[in-house]
Amino acid sequence: MAKLIAAAKKEGTLNVIALPPTWANYGNVIKDFTAKYGIKVVSANPEGSSQDEVDAVKSENGTSKAPDVLDVGMAVALVSTSLFAPYKVSTWSSIPAAQKSPTGLWTQDYGGYMSIGYNSAKFGTITSVSQLLGSKFKNSVALNGNPTEANAALNGVMMANLAEGGTASSIAKGVAFFHQLKQAGNFVPVQATNATIKAGTTPVVINWDYLNTASVVDQGASWKVFVPANATLAGYYAQAINKNAPHPAAARLWEEFLYSQGATGGQNLWLQGGARPVEMTAMTSNKSIDASAASSLPPITGTPVFLTATQATDAATYLEANWAKAIS
Repeated sequence: MAKLIAAAKKEGTLNVIALPPTWANYGNVIKDFTAKYGIKVVSANPEGSSQDEVDAVKSENGTSKAPDVLDVGMAVALVSTSLFAPYKVSTWSSIPAAQKSPTGLWTQDYGGYMSIGYNSAKFGTITSVSQLLGSKFKNSVALNGNPTEANAALNGVMMANLAEGGTASSIAKGVAFFHQLKQAGNFVPVQATNATIKAGTTPVVINWDYLNTASVVDQGASWKVFVPANATLAGYYAQAINKNAPHPAAARLWEEFLYSQGATGGQNLWLQGGARPVEMTAMTSNKSIDASAASSLPPITGTPVFLTATQATDAATYLEANWAKAIS
Protein backbone atom coordinates (compact mmCIF):
# COMPACT_ATOMS: atom_id res chain seq x y z
CA MET A 1 0.00 0.00 0.00
CA ALA A 2 2.82 2.43 0.80
CA LYS A 3 4.26 1.99 -2.69
CA LEU A 4 0.82 2.27 -4.29
CA ILE A 5 0.03 5.47 -2.38
CA ALA A 6 3.39 6.99 -3.36
CA ALA A 7 2.89 6.12 -7.03
CA ALA A 8 -0.68 7.46 -7.03
CA LYS A 9 0.39 10.72 -5.38
CA LYS A 10 3.10 11.10 -8.00
CA GLU A 11 0.44 10.79 -10.72
CA GLY A 12 -1.63 13.34 -8.81
CA THR A 13 -4.88 12.92 -10.73
CA LEU A 14 -7.74 10.44 -11.04
CA ASN A 15 -10.29 10.54 -13.86
CA VAL A 16 -13.79 9.32 -12.98
CA ILE A 17 -16.94 9.44 -15.07
CA ALA A 18 -20.73 9.37 -14.66
CA LEU A 19 -20.69 9.88 -10.88
CA PRO A 20 -23.36 12.42 -9.82
CA PRO A 21 -22.55 13.86 -6.35
CA THR A 22 -25.92 12.69 -4.99
CA TRP A 23 -25.57 9.16 -6.38
CA ALA A 24 -24.71 6.80 -3.48
CA ASN A 25 -22.97 9.67 -1.66
CA TYR A 26 -20.31 10.03 -4.38
CA GLY A 27 -19.90 13.72 -3.63
CA ASN A 28 -18.48 12.88 -0.20
CA VAL A 29 -16.63 9.81 -1.48
CA ILE A 30 -14.68 11.97 -3.93
CA LYS A 31 -14.11 14.73 -1.37
CA ASP A 32 -12.82 12.28 1.26
CA PHE A 33 -10.51 10.51 -1.21
CA THR A 34 -8.92 13.81 -2.18
CA ALA A 35 -8.63 14.89 1.46
CA LYS A 36 -6.95 11.62 2.42
CA TYR A 37 -4.47 11.34 -0.44
CA GLY A 38 -4.21 14.81 -1.96
CA ILE A 39 -5.11 13.45 -5.39
CA LYS A 40 -7.23 15.63 -7.67
CA VAL A 41 -10.36 13.91 -8.95
CA VAL A 42 -11.55 15.00 -12.41
CA SER A 43 -15.22 14.06 -12.70
CA ALA A 44 -16.49 13.92 -16.30
CA ASN A 45 -20.09 13.70 -17.52
CA PRO A 46 -21.66 13.22 -14.06
CA GLU A 47 -25.12 12.51 -15.52
CA GLY A 48 -23.80 9.98 -18.03
CA SER A 49 -24.92 6.37 -18.42
CA SER A 50 -23.00 3.13 -18.10
CA GLN A 51 -22.77 2.98 -21.88
CA ASP A 52 -21.38 6.54 -21.95
CA GLU A 53 -18.59 5.37 -19.64
CA VAL A 54 -17.57 2.53 -21.95
CA ASP A 55 -17.85 4.76 -25.01
CA ALA A 56 -15.51 7.29 -23.36
CA VAL A 57 -12.93 4.58 -22.64
CA LYS A 58 -12.94 3.70 -26.34
CA SER A 59 -13.06 7.22 -27.79
CA GLU A 60 -10.45 8.70 -25.43
CA ASN A 61 -8.12 5.71 -25.40
CA GLY A 62 -4.52 6.77 -25.18
CA THR A 63 -5.27 10.31 -24.00
CA SER A 64 -4.88 11.89 -20.57
CA LYS A 65 -8.65 12.47 -20.46
CA ALA A 66 -9.62 8.80 -20.61
CA PRO A 67 -11.50 7.45 -17.58
CA ASP A 68 -9.23 5.64 -15.14
CA VAL A 69 -12.08 3.76 -13.48
CA LEU A 70 -15.68 2.87 -14.24
CA ASP A 71 -18.81 2.28 -12.19
CA VAL A 72 -21.19 0.45 -14.51
CA GLY A 73 -24.25 -1.75 -14.51
CA MET A 74 -23.70 -5.47 -14.89
CA ALA A 75 -25.25 -5.71 -18.36
CA VAL A 76 -22.61 -3.27 -19.63
CA ALA A 77 -19.78 -4.68 -17.51
CA LEU A 78 -20.21 -8.23 -18.76
CA VAL A 79 -19.90 -7.29 -22.43
CA SER A 80 -17.01 -4.87 -21.89
CA THR A 81 -14.42 -6.98 -20.05
CA SER A 82 -11.89 -6.65 -22.88
CA LEU A 83 -11.48 -3.01 -21.78
CA PHE A 84 -10.74 -3.83 -18.11
CA ALA A 85 -7.58 -4.55 -16.14
CA PRO A 86 -7.75 -7.32 -13.51
CA TYR A 87 -7.29 -6.14 -9.95
CA LYS A 88 -8.15 -7.63 -6.56
CA VAL A 89 -8.52 -5.20 -3.66
CA SER A 90 -7.11 -6.06 -0.24
CA THR A 91 -10.61 -6.78 1.12
CA TRP A 92 -11.21 -9.33 -1.67
CA SER A 93 -12.16 -12.08 0.80
CA SER A 94 -15.00 -9.93 2.19
CA ILE A 95 -16.71 -9.81 -1.21
CA PRO A 96 -19.07 -12.74 -1.96
CA ALA A 97 -17.80 -14.98 -4.74
CA ALA A 98 -20.95 -14.45 -6.83
CA GLN A 99 -20.36 -10.71 -6.82
CA LYS A 100 -16.93 -10.55 -8.43
CA SER A 101 -15.09 -11.81 -11.46
CA PRO A 102 -12.76 -14.64 -10.41
CA THR A 103 -9.88 -12.80 -12.08
CA GLY A 104 -10.79 -9.36 -10.74
CA LEU A 105 -11.85 -7.85 -14.08
CA TRP A 106 -14.92 -6.43 -12.35
CA THR A 107 -16.17 -6.34 -8.78
CA GLN A 108 -19.65 -5.41 -7.65
CA ASP A 109 -19.58 -2.45 -5.30
CA TYR A 110 -22.99 -1.35 -3.98
CA GLY A 111 -26.63 -1.96 -4.73
CA GLY A 112 -30.23 -1.48 -3.77
CA TYR A 113 -33.80 -2.17 -4.85
CA MET A 114 -35.75 -0.76 -7.76
CA SER A 115 -38.45 1.58 -6.51
CA ILE A 116 -41.05 4.19 -7.37
CA GLY A 117 -40.46 7.65 -5.93
CA TYR A 118 -43.43 9.99 -6.09
CA ASN A 119 -45.17 13.08 -4.79
CA SER A 120 -47.84 11.67 -2.49
CA ALA A 121 -49.46 15.08 -2.08
CA LYS A 122 -50.36 14.93 -5.77
CA PHE A 123 -50.99 11.23 -6.31
CA GLY A 124 -51.96 9.78 -2.93
CA THR A 125 -50.41 6.43 -1.98
CA ILE A 126 -49.01 4.13 -4.64
CA THR A 127 -49.40 0.45 -3.77
CA SER A 128 -48.84 -1.23 -7.15
CA VAL A 129 -47.00 -0.68 -10.41
CA SER A 130 -50.22 -1.08 -12.41
CA GLN A 131 -51.61 2.09 -10.80
CA LEU A 132 -49.23 4.08 -12.99
CA LEU A 133 -51.49 3.34 -15.97
CA GLY A 134 -54.27 5.43 -14.37
CA SER A 135 -55.37 8.76 -15.81
CA LYS A 136 -54.09 10.81 -12.85
CA PHE A 137 -50.52 9.91 -13.86
CA LYS A 138 -50.75 11.73 -17.21
CA ASN A 139 -47.32 13.04 -18.28
CA SER A 140 -45.81 12.00 -14.95
CA VAL A 141 -43.81 8.74 -15.02
CA ALA A 142 -40.11 8.71 -15.89
CA LEU A 143 -37.05 6.47 -15.80
CA ASN A 144 -33.46 7.35 -14.97
CA GLY A 145 -32.35 7.42 -18.59
CA ASN A 146 -32.74 5.26 -21.68
CA PRO A 147 -32.88 1.52 -20.76
CA THR A 148 -30.81 0.60 -23.82
CA GLU A 149 -27.93 2.60 -22.29
CA ALA A 150 -28.58 3.15 -18.56
CA ASN A 151 -28.53 0.22 -16.15
CA ALA A 152 -30.96 1.87 -13.71
CA ALA A 153 -33.50 2.34 -16.50
CA LEU A 154 -33.08 -1.25 -17.71
CA ASN A 155 -33.85 -2.46 -14.20
CA GLY A 156 -36.83 -0.10 -14.02
CA VAL A 157 -38.31 -1.86 -17.03
CA MET A 158 -37.47 -5.22 -15.45
CA MET A 159 -39.26 -4.22 -12.23
CA ALA A 160 -42.39 -3.43 -14.24
CA ASN A 161 -41.93 -6.74 -16.04
CA LEU A 162 -41.91 -8.70 -12.78
CA ALA A 163 -44.89 -6.75 -11.44
CA GLU A 164 -46.81 -7.60 -14.62
CA GLY A 165 -46.18 -11.32 -14.13
CA GLY A 166 -43.07 -11.64 -16.26
CA THR A 167 -39.92 -13.49 -15.26
CA ALA A 168 -36.33 -12.40 -14.89
CA SER A 169 -35.53 -14.43 -18.02
CA SER A 170 -37.73 -12.31 -20.29
CA ILE A 171 -38.27 -8.55 -20.06
CA ALA A 172 -40.99 -8.57 -22.74
CA LYS A 173 -43.89 -7.83 -20.37
CA GLY A 174 -41.99 -4.86 -19.01
CA VAL A 175 -41.55 -3.40 -22.48
CA ALA A 176 -45.25 -4.03 -23.15
CA PHE A 177 -46.11 -2.20 -19.91
CA PHE A 178 -44.16 0.88 -20.98
CA HIS A 179 -45.86 0.72 -24.37
CA GLN A 180 -49.18 0.90 -22.51
CA LEU A 181 -47.82 3.72 -20.36
CA LYS A 182 -46.83 5.61 -23.52
CA GLN A 183 -50.21 4.97 -25.16
CA ALA A 184 -51.96 6.28 -22.05
CA GLY A 185 -49.90 9.48 -22.23
CA ASN A 186 -48.32 8.81 -18.84
CA PHE A 187 -44.70 8.12 -19.82
CA VAL A 188 -42.31 11.08 -19.84
CA PRO A 189 -39.43 10.22 -22.23
CA VAL A 190 -36.78 12.30 -20.47
CA GLN A 191 -34.09 11.32 -18.00
CA ALA A 192 -35.36 11.98 -14.48
CA THR A 193 -33.02 14.18 -12.45
CA ASN A 194 -33.31 16.31 -9.32
CA ALA A 195 -33.91 19.29 -11.60
CA THR A 196 -36.80 17.62 -13.46
CA ILE A 197 -38.33 16.52 -10.16
CA LYS A 198 -38.09 20.04 -8.73
CA ALA A 199 -39.60 21.46 -11.91
CA GLY A 200 -42.52 19.03 -11.66
CA THR A 201 -41.66 17.49 -15.04
CA THR A 202 -41.13 14.02 -13.54
CA PRO A 203 -43.24 13.75 -10.36
CA VAL A 204 -43.05 9.94 -10.48
CA VAL A 205 -39.61 8.36 -10.89
CA ILE A 206 -38.70 4.70 -11.26
CA ASN A 207 -35.15 4.37 -9.92
CA TRP A 208 -32.97 2.63 -7.33
CA ASP A 209 -34.23 3.23 -3.79
CA TYR A 210 -31.01 4.97 -2.73
CA LEU A 211 -31.50 7.49 -5.53
CA ASN A 212 -35.20 8.00 -4.83
CA THR A 213 -35.17 9.04 -1.17
CA ALA A 214 -36.56 12.47 -0.30
CA SER A 215 -33.19 13.75 0.92
CA VAL A 216 -31.38 12.70 -2.26
CA VAL A 217 -33.93 14.24 -4.64
CA ASP A 218 -34.27 17.28 -2.37
CA GLN A 219 -37.97 16.87 -1.67
CA GLY A 220 -40.08 17.24 1.46
CA ALA A 221 -42.11 14.81 3.55
CA SER A 222 -44.69 14.34 0.78
CA TRP A 223 -42.12 12.49 -1.36
CA LYS A 224 -42.51 8.74 -0.79
CA VAL A 225 -40.65 5.66 -1.97
CA PHE A 226 -42.42 2.39 -2.80
CA VAL A 227 -40.72 -0.98 -3.42
CA PRO A 228 -43.35 -3.42 -4.75
CA ALA A 229 -43.48 -6.73 -2.88
CA ASN A 230 -44.24 -8.63 -6.11
CA ALA A 231 -41.28 -7.05 -7.92
CA THR A 232 -38.49 -6.71 -5.36
CA LEU A 233 -35.69 -6.35 -7.87
CA ALA A 234 -32.21 -6.01 -6.40
CA GLY A 235 -29.16 -4.98 -8.33
CA TYR A 236 -25.52 -4.05 -7.91
CA TYR A 237 -23.20 -1.89 -9.93
CA ALA A 238 -19.62 -2.93 -10.60
CA GLN A 239 -16.22 -1.27 -10.46
CA ALA A 240 -13.65 -1.79 -13.17
CA ILE A 241 -10.27 -0.30 -14.06
CA ASN A 242 -9.53 0.87 -17.58
CA LYS A 243 -6.69 -1.38 -18.79
CA ASN A 244 -5.17 1.68 -20.48
CA ALA A 245 -5.84 4.04 -17.57
CA PRO A 246 -3.77 7.24 -17.81
CA HIS A 247 -3.32 7.11 -14.02
CA PRO A 248 -3.04 3.38 -13.23
CA ALA A 249 -1.77 3.73 -9.65
CA ALA A 250 -4.43 6.29 -8.72
CA ALA A 251 -7.04 3.99 -10.25
CA ARG A 252 -5.98 1.11 -8.01
CA LEU A 253 -5.73 3.32 -4.93
CA TRP A 254 -9.28 4.54 -5.64
CA GLU A 255 -10.48 0.93 -5.65
CA GLU A 256 -8.71 0.27 -2.34
CA PHE A 257 -10.44 3.31 -0.87
CA LEU A 258 -13.89 2.32 -2.16
CA TYR A 259 -13.65 -1.20 -0.75
CA SER A 260 -12.12 -0.18 2.58
CA GLN A 261 -14.09 -0.80 5.78
CA GLY A 262 -14.23 1.16 9.02
CA ALA A 263 -15.69 4.53 9.96
CA THR A 264 -14.07 6.46 7.11
CA GLY A 265 -13.99 3.67 4.51
CA GLY A 266 -15.68 3.82 1.15
CA GLN A 267 -18.07 1.00 2.02
CA ASN A 268 -19.61 3.00 4.89
CA LEU A 269 -19.65 6.15 2.76
CA TRP A 270 -21.83 4.36 0.22
CA LEU A 271 -24.02 3.07 3.04
CA GLN A 272 -24.45 6.61 4.34
CA GLY A 273 -25.79 7.45 0.90
CA GLY A 274 -28.50 4.81 1.23
CA ALA A 275 -26.77 2.16 -0.90
CA ARG A 276 -26.02 -1.34 0.33
CA PRO A 277 -22.24 -1.95 0.09
CA VAL A 278 -21.07 -5.29 -1.25
CA GLU A 279 -19.11 -6.01 1.95
CA MET A 280 -22.14 -5.36 4.17
CA THR A 281 -22.38 -8.92 5.50
CA ALA A 282 -18.70 -9.05 6.42
CA MET A 283 -18.86 -5.59 8.00
CA THR A 284 -21.89 -6.55 10.06
CA SER A 285 -19.97 -9.55 11.37
CA ASN A 286 -16.80 -7.64 12.21
CA LYS A 287 -18.81 -4.67 13.56
CA SER A 288 -17.17 -2.13 11.26
CA ILE A 289 -20.51 -1.18 9.73
CA ASP A 290 -22.24 2.16 10.36
CA ALA A 291 -25.18 0.71 12.31
CA SER A 292 -27.20 3.93 12.19
CA ALA A 293 -26.97 4.16 8.41
CA ALA A 294 -27.81 0.46 8.03
CA SER A 295 -30.92 0.78 10.19
CA SER A 296 -32.26 3.65 8.08
CA LEU A 297 -32.41 1.64 4.84
CA PRO A 298 -35.92 1.28 3.34
CA PRO A 299 -37.74 -1.87 4.51
CA ILE A 300 -38.10 -4.68 2.00
CA THR A 301 -41.03 -7.10 2.24
CA GLY A 302 -40.82 -9.17 -0.93
CA THR A 303 -38.36 -11.89 -1.92
CA PRO A 304 -35.37 -10.25 -3.59
CA VAL A 305 -34.73 -11.08 -7.25
CA PHE A 306 -31.17 -10.79 -8.56
CA LEU A 307 -30.60 -10.97 -12.31
CA THR A 308 -28.03 -13.50 -13.45
CA ALA A 309 -25.42 -12.49 -16.00
CA THR A 310 -27.40 -14.24 -18.73
CA GLN A 311 -30.66 -12.58 -17.71
CA ALA A 312 -29.04 -9.14 -17.67
CA THR A 313 -27.51 -9.53 -21.12
CA ASP A 314 -30.71 -11.08 -22.55
CA ALA A 315 -32.71 -8.13 -21.21
CA ALA A 316 -30.28 -5.67 -22.79
CA THR A 317 -30.48 -7.51 -26.12
CA TYR A 318 -34.30 -7.49 -26.08
CA LEU A 319 -34.42 -3.80 -25.24
CA GLU A 320 -32.00 -2.95 -28.04
CA ALA A 321 -34.36 -4.60 -30.52
CA ASN A 322 -37.73 -3.54 -29.08
CA TRP A 323 -37.57 -0.48 -26.81
CA ALA A 324 -37.63 2.33 -29.39
CA LYS A 325 -40.66 1.02 -31.24
CA ALA A 326 -42.49 0.35 -27.95
CA ILE A 327 -42.38 3.99 -26.88
CA SER A 328 -42.52 5.64 -30.32
